[in-house]
Amino acid sequence: MEGGDQKLVLTNRKKLEATGVLQILSYDAEEINLETGIGLLVLKGEGMVVTHLDLDQGEVVVQGLLNEIVYSEDRGKKIKAKGKNILERLLK
Repeated sequence: MEGGDQKLVLTNRKKLEATGVLQILSYDAEEINLETGIGLLVLKGEGMVVTHLDLDQGEVVVQGLLNEIVYSEDRGKKIKAKGKNILERLLK
């Protein structure tokens, strides 16, 4: 499913259904980090609970109060990119 389609359905900020999920990286009631086929997905909120998880199908359902949904780049890629920019600046 790497690089596959992603679908997010948010209902009244209380239920999020997502497809394209590869794994749950970390999880607590206030923050859930998901690895998806198109990047890291960070969910922030209150009282969040994973009520359905099927990694074979790439599906997850989260219930609770969702305050923030953010896609983030891979941290390793950011560090490499920054290092390259610094090196390029030094060589000029």
